[in-house]
Amino acid sequence: MGSLSSESFDQFLESLKQAGVEISNECELRERLAEAQRWRFAFATLAANGRPLGIRFQDSSRGVNEADIHRTFARFQFPEILQTTFAASLRVEH
Repeated sequence: MGSLSSESFDQFLESLKQAGVEISNECELRERLAEAQRWRFAFATLAANGRPLGIRFQDSSRGVNEADIHRTFARFQFPEILQTTFAASLRVEH
């Protein structure tokens, strides 16, 4: 297996926000990702199950650019299924 991107979760979250994703309770999300040894796994878990902690990902008022979201997930070497699931969850929210 190839090595994972060494880019940080900070860069990942900023890329998502630039793609039009609004993050609720971002401070909590950042704290949890900073504590995790494997932040990609922690992100996937929190994206799916973070609601009780107030962590939500939503389409911002200016709209989401799905192509940018997919590029971001690919750049940070997330599985395709997570990219698809995450993008679909944004459409359901609005």
